[in-house]
Amino acid sequence: MPDRKDDMKIPDKTGHFGDFGGSFVPETLVCALRELEDEYLRAGRDPGFRKQMDYYLKEYTGRPTPLYLASRLSSYLGIGRVYLKREDLLHTGAHKINNTVGQALLALRMKKPRVIAETGAGQHGVATATVAARFGLKCAVYMGREDVERQKPNVFRMKLLGAEVVPVTQGSMTLKDAMTEAMRDWVTNVRNTYYVVGTVAGPHPYPLLVRDFQSVIGREAKSQILKKEGRLPDFLLACVGGGSNAIGLFHPFYADRKVVFIGVEAAGEGLSGNKHAASLSKGKTGVLHGCKSAFMQDADGQVLNAHSIAAGLDYPGVGPEHAFYKRSGRAEYVSVTDAEALEGFKLLSRTEGIIPALESSHAVAYLLKMRRRLRKNSITVLCLSGRGDKDLGIVTPRLDL
Repeated sequence: MPDRKDDMKIPDKTGHFGDFGGSFVPETLVCALRELEDEYLRAGRDPGFRKQMDYYLKEYTGRPTPLYLASRLSSYLGIGRVYLKREDLLHTGAHKINNTVGQALLALRMKKPRVIAETGAGQHGVATATVAARFGLKCAVYMGREDVERQKPNVFRMKLLGAEVVPVTQGSMTLKDAMTEAMRDWVTNVRNTYYVVGTVAGPHPYPLLVRDFQSVIGREAKSQILKKEGRLPDFLLACVGGGSNAIGLFHPFYADRKVVFIGVEAAGEGLSGNKHAASLSKGKTGVLHGCKSAFMQDADGQVLNAHSIAAGLDYPGVGPEHAFYKRSGRAEYVSVTDAEALEGFKLLSRTEGIIPALESSHAVAYLLKMRRRLRKNSITVLCLSGRGDKDLGIVTPRLDL
């Protein structure tokens, strides 16, 4: 959790990253969000909170994670060196627990005995259920019925940890609708319930605090690459759905202008139709789930259903800081199809003996497309946001091995 005085000057006091962000919520939630922001800022000034965070990140989640030189993958590419920031090695198998530890500690400070969350791939749901069990909090996780079916191992894990998994049957029955239902629950139960948002989206201050909790990824990566290579990387590469793992990697390098940020969205079945989740590549500015950002919309401004083989990328929008990065030119955003992501899944498995999550496989797959940009001594740091055991049921019928 960085010192706010040392942080870059976004968002502003109203939660805006340039034109994006803000808070567009029912009056019922205005006080709750202000209470959360105030408590978060107090926590940031409290050495005791920082000590708690450091303790649980180290002793419970397994930080710091390695920055691993993927030498066989680099040799396969034929140029440059690729390092993997191994968030897949964290407790629960993904980067999500960096954020849920911090928010669970905030819930305890605010004396909220119940937490709720939304989840797509199930990793954020598992991470929320995990910290709820550790800290003795009641927990409910909203999950689209389609995701309940395709992520059955994570559903079982959440239930085993004591959480109630609430299937959502409205709309596309995926992450967008899970987040909508979680917000409805929060409006109804705001006095005793803390909403653990899983990504850098939603109303202010969530994009700010989730970013800060996830920035441990980039802070570690910067220190580690300087020790290993004596310089900063040329490229940072990460998948982008809502965008928390990417912001976590990018943010600590924000002022290092020679470091190129590349976010990889889900092109699904292709960008020519609507069966994708590339809101930055093909979306428009709008408002959803309490913030202004880039979303997939039709001509009338109605939010479209997203599609990706990776449940964690199956969201029709993106966090407002990413929208700001694109408009300001600080980051590039590209896309990878379902078929290409499957090739990335197989590539990392066979070159490094590491089975990546389908979300992370999008970033791995993009390495093949960016080879022409690499030089002999190029250094790329890729955020391996999660492990792929959760996706074997999706991948097995699609890969002819």
